[in-house]
Amino acid sequence: MNKEICYKCERKATSREHVPPICLFPEMKDTKGINYRKDLITVPSCDVHNSKKSDDDEFLLLSLSGLMKNNPVGNFHQITKANRSLKRKNKDFIEKQILRNHKYAKIKTTDGKFRLVSIGNPNTERLIDCLEHIAYGLYYQEFEERFEGEIKMVLEFIEYADENMQTFKKMLKKSFELEYESNREIKGENPKVFYYQFLKPDNFGLIALRMVFYETAETYVSFKGKNAKEPFDLGMKFIQNGFKTTFEVGDEKFEFNK
Repeated sequence: MNKEICYKCERKATSREHVPPICLFPEMKDTKGINYRKDLITVPSCDVHNSKKSDDDEFLLLSLSGLMKNNPVGNFHQITKANRSLKRKNKDFIEKQILRNHKYAKIKTTDGKFRLVSIGNPNTERLIDCLEHIAYGLYYQEFEERFEGEIKMVLEFIEYADENMQTFKKMLKKSFELEYESNREIKGENPKVFYYQFLKPDNFGLIALRMVFYETAETYVSFKGKNAKEPFDLGMKFIQNGFKTTFEVGDEKFEFNK
């Protein structure tokens, strides 16, 4: 272990970090014997990027397990482990740490019952920081080396105030759906909790990654290595400069600057 380098920095590894954090995977005491913690991914880590970020791991658990569109595993994890965690917090914890302008609301479920849900503005900056750690870990797992360069990330499961960003995330989702049809290589031994998919580098050397939590919450990541070419896309330049631009992806059209 002492010869290994941390997945995130140049420090020597002193432990191994679960990628994603183990707390996102339900415990057997809550699942009546179903083991969602088998064959989890771990990568070498220093103390700074493992034991000292436990608060971020809990934040991620509370943020992702509470999404309304989660599969039954995510919903069950929310009413068990996540709720136990919340009971240990101050009553204003959600407002201060998870959702700004937080309030409760009742929604009608498909079986005609009502469910109490939380509504508010997510702490996007902290979410991105937590998800970046996972992306770095998966890159290390996939390529057996630490990523050096620039990461950009789009969260499909949040609503962006900018209309172009909303359209862009829908276009990314469609692009990955088409890629999945032609390349079904997804990884992750517990896909009901988490799975991921890397795409081959494009002509600029950029590498794309899709991470999916509880079968619905998707995050799209772009890795631009330190030796990658500076990408240039005329259509994206038009968007950035305010021109009305349309992209066709499969059988769908995506309009920007409408």
